[in-house]
Amino acid sequence: MAETALTIRALRVRAVKVPMVEPHRTASGTIVESPLVLTDVLTDQGVVGHSSVFCYAELALKPTALLVKSLEPLIVGQAVAPLAIERLLAARFRLLGPQGLTGIAMAAIDMALWDALARAQNLPLVQLLGATPKAIPAYGATGYDGAEGSARVSAQWAERGFKGVKAKIGYPGVREDIEVVRAMRRAVGDDVSLMVDYNQSLAPTDAIARAQRLDDEGLTWIEEPTLADDFDGHVRIAREARTPIQCGENWWGAHDMRKAIAAGAADYMMADVMKIGGVTGWLRAAALAEAHGIRLSNHLFVEVSTHLLCATPTAHWLEYAEWFNPVIAEPLSIKDGCATPNDRPGSGIEWNEAAVKRYLVE
Repeated sequence: MAETALTIRALRVRAVKVPMVEPHRTASGTIVESPLVLTDVLTDQGVVGHSSVFCYAELALKPTALLVKSLEPLIVGQAVAPLAIERLLAARFRLLGPQGLTGIAMAAIDMALWDALARAQNLPLVQLLGATPKAIPAYGATGYDGAEGSARVSAQWAERGFKGVKAKIGYPGVREDIEVVRAMRRAVGDDVSLMVDYNQSLAPTDAIARAQRLDDEGLTWIEEPTLADDFDGHVRIAREARTPIQCGENWWGAHDMRKAIAAGAADYMMADVMKIGGVTGWLRAAALAEAHGIRLSNHLFVEVSTHLLCATPTAHWLEYAEWFNPVIAEPLSIKDGCATPNDRPGSGIEWNEAAVKRYLVE
């Protein structure tokens, strides 16, 4: 007799504000806390799937939580079938589109459904996806901290064994950008990869000029030198720079990625599992990357992203961040500079309920 399908019983949605250990400065602003929506999919068989989404600003926190919760009537009683639920919600939001809060809400549910499905099968997500665990090289990051601060933080990451460090740059002049890169290189030596991130802060013409000045610094990539959706601008920059251009964390769904690939907008690509459409969207992005021979890295969400990178044929780097760790019961561990998924069922997320209670936003 066939097993009874796992069905959705309810959603539990909580908003939390997790303080940063240190403010994270970028050329576009400073992040002092992580506003997160924690979503639990409760099922008829007692299996619970977890996910978190990052709202970037406090003003979006409660609206996002309310939007996720408002989707409950649409999915209660449905089978825990992430692809089917994704199609259902995508159809409901066809006129609003998959960007912004609607995209975040759909991804929250999608990631929790995949987590529940893996738990129901008593499998880590990586195995549910038909892949096997492997070590993914990880890099840490320093903020917009000047040459001295960036060098200090870079040395700390290197001492912990990380294989790369990324700096936020976009200072008033390119000379300051170069000073930061060279200070970091002196701090970590030649065996650690260095990346830089402009956080969309430059016009294409300015980005070309700066990239060409950085071309002799041995960087692994230059990230988001101009607006994320300016594919033509990124094409111009990539054509003129010798250093690979990285982009993608702010693309919404695989359709944005497809357009960027068609334009030739980046040498490397980086998917944010929330913005790309959850696990379902990541799988589509990974297929596009493989078909076009493009190396793919993640942005944030390190627990689930480690599982997904193991299932990505062109996996490149894991961007490691500890921003969400206070509410995670067992945060991802790094060994010998690499991340490997744990062998517990699901996507690697369990809540630290004491911390969730402490940071809860009513």
